[in-house]
Formats: sequence, C-alpha cells, structure tokens
Amino acid sequence: MIRTYLPAIVFLALGAIVGCTFALLNAAFGPRRRIPAKTQPYECGLPSEVKQGFRFGISFYLIAMLFILFDIEVIFLFPIAAELRAYGTFALGELITFIVLLTVAFGYVWRRGALEWR
Repeated sequence: MIRTYLPAIVFLALGAIVGCTFALLNAAFGPRRRIPAKTQPYECGLPSEVKQGFRFGISFYLIAMLFILFDIEVIFLFPIAAELRAYGTFALGELITFIVLLTVAFGYVWRRGALEWR
C-alpha cells in the first residue's frame, strides 16, 4: 500500500524541504531595509490615496462578467477537442453548433456596445 503513495510522499517532502530552505535563506540573507513605497497598502491596482467611496463604472463589471462567461464557455470545448475521434461525427456537429452559437452571442454583445469602455 505504501509503495503506491511513495512517489507522492517523496514529492511532498522534497517540496516542503525546498520551500523551507528558501524561506530560511531569505530570512538570513534577504534585504532588511524598509522602503516607504513598499510598506503602503496597495490593492487591486489602486493606490491608497483613492477615497473609500470610489466606485467602478458599470462597464467594468459588464466586461468582467462577459469575459468570465465567454472564457468558461470556451473551456467546454477542450474535452471534446481532446477526444473528438472517440465521440465521432455527432460530437463534431454539436461542437460546430456550439461555436456558431458562441459567435452569434459574441456578435450580439459587440453590436450592443457592451464591450465599449466608457
């Protein structure tokens, strides 16, 4: 039983040893000066001088949601493309239908101006 898990255990042990070694070397030999620019809070690409009430425009969220939507839909293409010969011509027809529908949806979003940064 242990022989089947032995490569994984060795891999985890080596990873832990290398990680701890690099952390200890950094603590021992790393720079210790504090640079004021590096100690200031910085989050999501906005400097800390921005007011707390700062709001993103709706176009930012719309483009982000559309990116996630189309990105996830394209991920669904990979399993079929990897094993297309095993699935046959039916899968190829479904794949072409899916790509056509995806292209139509993208064209609709583009024509409606959802991808324009305002």
